Amino acid sequence: MAKDYYTILGINKSASKTEIKKAFHKLAHKYHPDKKGGDETKFKEASEAYAILSDDKKRSEYDAYGKVFGGNGGGAGANAGWEGFSGFGQGQAQGFDFDLGDIFGDFFGGRAGRTKRGSDISIDIQISFADSIFGVERKVLITKNSSCDKCGGTGAKKGTSLETCPACNGNGKIYETKKSFFGSFSSERICDKCRGAGKTPKEKCKVCHGLGISRKQSAIDIKIPSGINNGEMLRLTGLGEAIAGGVAGDLYVKIHVTPHSYFKKEGADLAMNLGVKLSDALLGAEYIVETLDGKIKVKIPKGVTHGEILRVREKGVPTGRNRRGDLLIKINIKLPSKLSRRAKKIVEELRGEGI
Repeated sequence: MAKDYYTILGINKSASKTEIKKAFHKLAHKYHPDKKGGDETKFKEASEAYAILSDDKKRSEYDAYGKVFGGNGGGAGANAGWEGFSGFGQGQAQGFDFDLGDIFGDFFGGRAGRTKRGSDISIDIQISFADSIFGVERKVLITKNSSCDKCGGTGAKKGTSLETCPACNGNGKIYETKKSFFGSFSSERICDKCRGAGKTPKEKCKVCHGLGISRKQSAIDIKIPSGINNGEMLRLTGLGEAIAGGVAGDLYVKIHVTPHSYFKKEGADLAMNLGVKLSDALLGAEYIVETLDGKIKVKIPKGVTHGEILRVREKGVPTGRNRRGDLLIKINIKLPSKLSRRAKKIVEELRGEGI
């Protein structure tokens, strides 16, 4: 179930950034684990809520979808990314996966060390009803930050090597100890010079200027599974924005299915209406019906009633292991609005016979 970040901070959905920051400050001071009576779980929840609601883009996505796509977010189906708080008893805190800016600066003197991750990307794809039933593959072109083709992502000019970063001595992280009103806190951050890699190029690649990342158009193959519903989201791990010294984000694909003119999905079954003449309903007949698999013959039994459902096996939605749902055909008996003199006489004779 999605977390209600507004409830966690004790604010309403129309709260301003100032109100959000004030609410978090209050809870952070109250629940900080190093304080007497602190609560680590509630402190984490409040920090997570602030990380989302203080960011305009993440807040907008959270309000719309119950989760965020721009980096690590909470909400339904999302991993909040908490690595845990280690060493609070000794006045140390590590493992934050949220960029809380000046708020966390109050406690730790900066952002704690973590693996950097590129931004997530979300796109929309429109598919036909038939493609949603049987599945389809699509190729899309996306302009995004990707690993540099020229240097292979190393950032070094081709033919040159990497050397140990002089700023962090190859650790990829800078360790600092700072004092605050809570006491002394140790923190770590990604090295700015090598961006966490621990090595720097002797000569920079001329294409990416030593970053190992270049912005380019990438062709991505997207396999849309059979039976997908309108509005469903696919997650393609590692196909989002690349980032220097870190891992690429994810690509989220929202599927929009064009409605069919007469078919509707009912679980694994497909449903449709079929208009049948009164005489065919009484005497029985065969009708040609257009399905997603092509035309088939459907036998209308004698005496079929209005609203009765005929079932055609294995003409519905694929469910795996060579199995499919069924096609459900609802009979709509068409009554004539006018009768000829002869037809009227026949109906009157039938009425006389109790039919």
